[in-house]
Amino acid sequence: MFADRSEAGRRVAALLGHLRGGDVVVLGLPRGGVVVAVEVADALKAPLDVILVRKLGVPIQPELGFGALGEDGVRVVNPDVVRMAQLRQDEMERVEERERGILRQRAERLRAGRPRIPLTGRTAVIVDDGIATGSTARAACEVARAHGAARVVVAVPVCPEDGTERLRGAADEVICAETPADLGGIGLWYEDFTQVTDDQVTDLLTRHPSPFQPAQRPRMEPD
Repeated sequence: MFADRSEAGRRVAALLGHLRGGDVVVLGLPRGGVVVAVEVADALKAPLDVILVRKLGVPIQPELGFGALGEDGVRVVNPDVVRMAQLRQDEMERVEERERGILRQRAERLRAGRPRIPLTGRTAVIVDDGIATGSTARAACEVARAHGAARVVVAVPVCPEDGTERLRGAADEVICAETPADLGGIGLWYEDFTQVTDDQVTDLLTRHPSPFQPAQRPRMEPD
């Protein structure tokens, strides 16, 4: 049980000491994952960003994803699902057009002009406030790799016992503070699971030092 997302982030950060000092970018999944990710980024002294993902759902079965979209035109498609669902090109294009529009709007709203941090050749640490099915985390891993990440680590406060299995092949490493046999809902593992707003996410990103604009140290007046 965690008091709130900030405490959960500190618990997760304590398990990531082996990444400290590496070329790491911490990526929070909006919205709640960003609150957890702030604590991880602070502990690792790493830049913080969001990773925006839109799952591409099969039209007649939206919960089944045939791929995912990320920023800057990143598109990941699972050909096995496309074949199994017998998807036509025009069906996929309609889903992609809709989801890309939503992705663009979210990026504009959350980033508020802040540039995306490049991942090429770096370790991407993807953080959420918990994993239930793992589908969003898997899509985020695929998008991070498509953006050029050399290594992908998923780090969360709570996930099912088989969380590592669910992300096999997508993540190089899965770190989870709690792995209950009976997960229930993610919110059950928090005393305070208050909904996080887009404005809060934007504020957290704005206040965290950017790698492009290092935080200014206060000038010391001579004695």
